[in-house]
This record gives sequence, C-alpha cells and structure tokens, in this order.
Amino acid sequence: MVGIGGLIGRDAEARAVTRLLSDVSRPRALVLEGEPGIGKTTAWLAGVALARERGFRVLAARPGSAETALSYSSLSDLLGELEPDVWSTLPDPQRHALDRALLRTELGETPTDPRAVAAALLSVLRQLALDGPLLIAVDDLHWLDTSSTHAVAFALRRLTGRVAVLVTARTDRDSVAATAWLQLPTPDAIERMSLQPLPIRDLHALIAERIGRDLPRSIVRRIHELSAGNPFYGLQLARSVDSTVVDPTSMPASLAEAVHARISSFDAGVRHALLAVACAAAPTVDLISRAVGDDADTLLAMLKGAETAGILEISEGHVRFAHPLLARGVYAGAGAAPRRSMHATLADLVTEPESRARHLALAATSATQQTLDIIDQAAEFARKRGAPAAAAELLDLALNLGPGGDTVERRVRAAGHHMGAGDSARARDLLNHAIADSDPGTLRAQALMTLAVVELFDNSFTRGAEILERGLQEVDGQEFLRAPMLATFAFALLNVGRIADAADAVDQAVLVATRSGSPPALLGQILGMRAMVRFLQGEGIDEADLSRALELDNPAVDVPIAFRPSMQNALLLGWSGQLARARAELDSIRRSCQERGAESELVFVSFHACFVAIWMGSLDDAEQLAEATVERSELLGGNVSRFIALTIRAATRAHTGREEEARADLTEALAANARSGFEAMRDWPITVLGFLEVSLGNYDAALTALRPLIARVKAAPRTTEMSNAAFIPDAVEALIATGHLTEAELLIDMLERNGQRLERPWMLAVGRRCRSMHHAARGLTDAALQAADQALVEHDRLAMPFERGRTLLVQAAIHRQSRRESSAQRSCAEALVVFEQLGMHLWAARARAEMTGKGTLTTAEQRVARLTASGMTNSEVAAALFVSPKTVEFHLAGIYRKLGIRSRAELGRHVSSGRF
Repeated sequence: MVGIGGLIGRDAEARAVTRLLSDVSRPRALVLEGEPGIGKTTAWLAGVALARERGFRVLAARPGSAETALSYSSLSDLLGELEPDVWSTLPDPQRHALDRALLRTELGETPTDPRAVAAALLSVLRQLALDGPLLIAVDDLHWLDTSSTHAVAFALRRLTGRVAVLVTARTDRDSVAATAWLQLPTPDAIERMSLQPLPIRDLHALIAERIGRDLPRSIVRRIHELSAGNPFYGLQLARSVDSTVVDPTSMPASLAEAVHARISSFDAGVRHALLAVACAAAPTVDLISRAVGDDADTLLAMLKGAETAGILEISEGHVRFAHPLLARGVYAGAGAAPRRSMHATLADLVTEPESRARHLALAATSATQQTLDIIDQAAEFARKRGAPAAAAELLDLALNLGPGGDTVERRVRAAGHHMGAGDSARARDLLNHAIADSDPGTLRAQALMTLAVVELFDNSFTRGAEILERGLQEVDGQEFLRAPMLATFAFALLNVGRIADAADAVDQAVLVATRSGSPPALLGQILGMRAMVRFLQGEGIDEADLSRALELDNPAVDVPIAFRPSMQNALLLGWSGQLARARAELDSIRRSCQERGAESELVFVSFHACFVAIWMGSLDDAEQLAEATVERSELLGGNVSRFIALTIRAATRAHTGREEEARADLTEALAANARSGFEAMRDWPITVLGFLEVSLGNYDAALTALRPLIARVKAAPRTTEMSNAAFIPDAVEALIATGHLTEAELLIDMLERNGQRLERPWMLAVGRRCRSMHHAARGLTDAALQAADQALVEHDRLAMPFERGRTLLVQAAIHRQSRRESSAQRSCAEALVVFEQLGMHLWAARARAEMTGKGTLTTAEQRVARLTASGMTNSEVAAALFVSPKTVEFHLAGIYRKLGIRSRAELGRHVSSGRF
C-alpha cells in the first residue's frame, strides 16, 4: 500500500509522521528505528517533504560515517541556510561562538566555549519556532559528530514552542545508547517506532516501482527469503537479477555479496572514484575530480552510470552514497592499501586542518614527525574551535600510531580534551597509564595535576587532594606548574573542611606565583582564593587581595566559576551583608552563564543568588530561581546539581511555611549529598532544616539537626559569618527554649565578639537579639529590652527584613513579660506586617498568637509546666532541668500568659486535661 510521499507498505509509519506534524503545540519527536536498509531514510525523506508542504521551516542533516570525524559538520548542515537576521538576534557571546564553531570567522587564541555554541543553537531554534512551525530532521542520528551531538542534545532538552523532531537510528548496534542523549523537556513527548520487514506483496510492489520491471513470482519469493523483507537488501538482489535469469538459486547469498556484485560491475575508474567518495568527509565534485585526476565534466560522465543505478546521489556539486551500506561496501571492499593511498591523496587536497590530519593518520602505517605535527596542530585547532571531543579523537589517532605518537605528554593532552568533552572515564584511563609509564618529574606532575582536576570535577575532593599532594612532591623547581597546583590543592582542601591547610597552601601559591611571574589571570585567581579562605577563617575581607584579584581578572580565560575573582567578590559581598551589591553582581554573572550555556556553573551561581534573595526578603524571586534551578538540575543529572537545587527550593519552601514540601526536598537533598560525597556544602540543608524546626517550635528536633554545626563553630569560634554560621540564631533560640542557657551564651558571645571585631551588622543585630532572649530567659527583662532595642538599631544597617521582624517579635514577648501590653502590641503588629509582606506564614501565625498572648508552648515551657503541675517548687524544677530558678520563673510567666491562667492550680488542671 502506498502512503505519504510514495511510501510502500509503511502505513503505520506514515500515520506516525502525520501525527508528529499535526500537533506541535509543544516539542515532540519521532524516532524511526530499525536495521540498516529497512527503509528509515525513505520514511524520513517523506516526512521532511510533508513538513515542507505544510509550511514547516525544516533544518535537516544527513551525516555519514566519514562525517563523524569532522567537528560541527552536522550543526553546519542544520544551520547552513539561516538568514542573516537570525544571527543578528543572538547575544554577542553566542554569535561569536557559533561563528567560530562553524568557521565563519577566524579563530582567536582564546578557545571557543562549546557551551556557548550549544546555547546559541538553542537561541536560534527558539527564535525560529516563534516565526512558525519548525522541524529538526536528522537522518542516521548515530553518525552525528560528537561536537554537534553535544550542542543538539543541550538544545533539544530545553526546547519550547512549535517544534517537531524527526530522526532515524540504526538498531544493529546498541541503539539505546546511541540515542539515549535524545531527550525533550517532557519524556512522553518522544515516540519510538521500529520499522518491520516488508511482507512479500509490498516488497514485490517496491521492486516493480524502483527497478521498472515485474519480476517472476518465484524470483520475488527467493528475494524475500534471502532479504528477510529488508527493502534495501531486496532491491540490491533484484537489481542483480539479469532479465534472462530464471534460476532463483543463482542470486547473491548475502547483502554484502549483493553490494559487492553491484560495485564490481563498474570499471576500475568508477570504483576508484567511489572509493574517494567513501573516504571523504564532505565529498564534492571538485574534490573527487582532483582526487582521481580528472576534470569535473569527465568525472560526472564517469559517475553517470552509478547515479542512474542508485549508487550515488549528485546534487549542487555535492556527492553522496544513496545508502550508508553502499559506502561501507565500497570502503571495506577496496582493501587496506588502496584506502591508505586514497587518504594520502585526500590529505594533500583538503585544507580544513581536522580533515587533513585525519586523512594523514588513516594513511599512515607508522608515526612520522610531520604527520604528528599536523595532527597536534589540528587538535589545537579543534580545541580553539570549541570541539574538545574532536581534539581528543585526533590525539587518540596519534596515540594509535605507536612509538613516537604514543607519548606521555600526548596522553596528558588527550586526557584534558576528553575531560573537556565530558568523558572522565577515558581521561582517567589515559592519565593512569601516563603516570605509570613516566618517571618522577614535570611530565608526571602534569599528569597528576590533570588527574586531580578530573577527580575534582567528579566531586571527589578527598581523592583530588591526595593526588595533588603527591604531585607537589614532584614539582620542586617547576614553579610554572607549582603555583596552579598549590591553588587547586587549596581549593580541594577547602572543600574537605581542612581550612587551615588550605590557608597554608594558598599562601604558598601566592608566593610562588609572584616569584615566578605567573600569568596575571592566574595570580588574580590565587589572590581571590586567598581572600575567600581568609574570610572563611573568620578574618574578614582582605580588601587588598580582592581588589588586586579583580584588577587581574580576565574573563577570556576559561576557569571554573569558583576560581573566578568576579564570583569570589560576589560571594564575599553577600556573606558580609552587602546584599544589594552582591545581588547585582550575581545577576550579572548569571546572565553571562546563560549566554554561554554554562549550565553547571549556573546552578552554582543560582544557589548563592537564591540565598541572597531570601536574606533580602525577595521570596518570590527566590522561589522562581529555585524552581528554574530544579528544572536545570533535572536536565543536567548528577547528585551535586540535584542536591544544590533541592536545597534552595527547600529553603524557599521553609521560609514560606510549606512544611511537608520543604521536608521532602530536604530529605532528597541530603540523600543526594550523601551519594555525591560533597560534604563541604552539607551544612546548608542542615541549616534550612534547623530553621524549619524552629519556625514550627520543634526545638528538640532543631537541636538534633544543628548539633554537628554547633560543634563545628565551637571548634572555630572566629568563624561566625553568614556563609557558615547562619544557623546560630536558630541554634540559640532552640538552646534557650530547651534550657541550655550556658551553651546558648557561648554562641551569643561569639556573634557579638566577632561582630564588633569585623564591624558586621548581621552578627551585631542577631547577636543582640539572641542576647535579649538570653536575658529574658534569666528574668532580666530590663536588660533584655535594652538588648532588643540595640538589635533594632543594628537592623537599620541591614537589608534583611525577616531578621528585623524576628527581633520585633522577641521584643514584643519581652514587653508582654514586663506587662507593657501596648508596647507589646505595637512591636507584634509591626512584626506581623513584615512577615505577611514577606509571605512567611509560619512566622505570621506566631506573631498573631503573640498578639493574643496565647502562643504555643515551647518544648522547654512544656517541661516546666509538667514539673510545676506535679507539685515541684521553682527551685526543684530548676534543679531537675539544670537551669536557674530565674529561668523557671521566666518560663512560668510565658506559660501563664499563653494559657490565659493565673495560678498553679489552674496549670495543674490544664496539664491533667491533656490539652497540650
């Protein structure tokens, strides 16, 4: 039966293509799968034709096996016919990256960022989808070059608008792995259809339609038996049947034999030209004519028979095989020596560095210095083009040439490119062999340094630190390598909690970098890291180091975001309470990451931007940022990005009072953190959990969660910045509520002492609030009110409205304890306005309860109430709870107020009723 585009026997496929093109309300994809020759390309071509008939803009690519070696070749095919106005809409970083990747402009010294190329493709697709329905069509998805694959995968996962995707993929290999990267924003948007063999009736009709004659039924039956219903195989067999043949057993017994028979029917000159087409990555009439030594007209005349026979397709100066199996048959059947000879010929003709290097490598039987030099230069060209996978593949070709090509230095370079392409397993394997095969010295130190970076990228900071420690023992006198190694070592140590050791390492790095005249950008990164380490040690901001780091910062140098001085500056601004400036800097960095397609870095930046937004009271902005980060983490995969995203979403949910959702996020975040081994950031979700429990009045649970953090800050009493001690106000409230006044005072002393030393408004404001609570717990209401007033003065210097509201709530409770009802109502009302404006429902409820004087009893108050109701005196209760009698008096005053009672007798009745 004939369907769309003349498809024979493919009704189901025709319906699937029609469905795909009929509903583009959201991105959808159809994957046509099947063995080679089953008819995928025919169905694909029919789908492309139908899309054009229906007014779709079609971006199409038909890569072949030779093109997998040419970086961005398929991306060039997809975008080859774009109008100039589409390019002009791209942000500058994306346009420049795409221009360089597609060789539309000269490559500079700075490597192109492949992430920016991917982001540019996404921007182009989104723009085109706004103009009308768009079809992205790729035939033989498995032949897509690696660089194009990365860009297309990035874009498809983030598609929006009226977009359809039609691709074909083979199933004679691991088809799931070959197409696993193909994902759309919603998993159910991808339909997979496996093409089945044609029944004999449809194969008969196809043969008659394609070769123009009606073969005898016995011959067709034999063809169907041999081909098992494979259309391409069946057609090859049918074409091999001479019109006089009547014996079906005389036909070729296999597809390979049938293809060989067809190719062998041409003379030597044609076969030579066919081999040139099979060897070339992008064959043109001009290139093939020069390869075989003929002019273009002679070549076209010579290939006319192959074109008529359906072996080749020649159009607009380009030449391609009608089917990949024909190319494979020509290449495999030519023999090794003719293949090497043709590759050598093509190497002399092509000018594109990557193609020339590959042809030379495939022509070589051993490593000559000239060949190796050309391969090395091509790998560097690919790196600058933004194709680390292509650079890695080129160096792998050199390594495979044996002695001379397989060197430790080249293994290390290849490993770096593999890491850049996301293949850490291959990078690790190359580096381990390089380390094992080299003697102590510079080369092995470089291998160790690169291996450590691989481990750090996989978030194995302990392993990375161990490798760097070993590498540092082998770089004495090699200060050009020692400085970056020390800086990386400091970063690893910082992330495993060895801050003092990190400080020593970064101090050494500064000395070495300064003494050795390291590149300015590297010195800037090291100075910025030293400013970070000193800050985390509790020494405040080293303005001299940070200012110098920012002067030396070079945005063109590709380094991880954590090493970039601009990011270090933004973090230090936020952590020191300069929130408006921090937010502006982080927003700028986020925009840059978005333009460059730096998704992993964007997750990291968004994490800190979200907390700054929360601190500033911009909870709506924080929620939007958190949700976007969760979506981004799902696209990226991996435990670290998942942990980071869920932590900030849990923080926004905890602050807006969505308890169950916050707990679910925190549980999953902590599990992802445990799987990742990224211990350095585990304090953040624990801090959020502690805050949630305090918000709910679950003080025992809060203390259980926060105990590890309390122990850490006790061991380093100078480190009470918001970055590592945001939990202290919650810990103090929980400690006071549970009667641990001495321990609470220790934390309060730290806050106030460090706040005065560093002139830090946050420490001073929350420190005085905590002091106020502590005084009140001891019954010192006048001192408590004075401390609360002092805290509010400090809040005037701090753009953190929630912290101010929290202090007002404490002040209201103390006013009520002092029987100053009007003052209590004013403070409470002001706090309520703050909490309601912020959308912090749990805290608004606490403020309302305080206004009525009937809040929920804390855990400590419940303990005091039960013991008092049992008949104990205040002194006996104090002894039982290890607190002072004044603390018991303080709690009883709060209990009476909240329960609306006036005597112990009433308390006894209340407790015995089980109403709390």
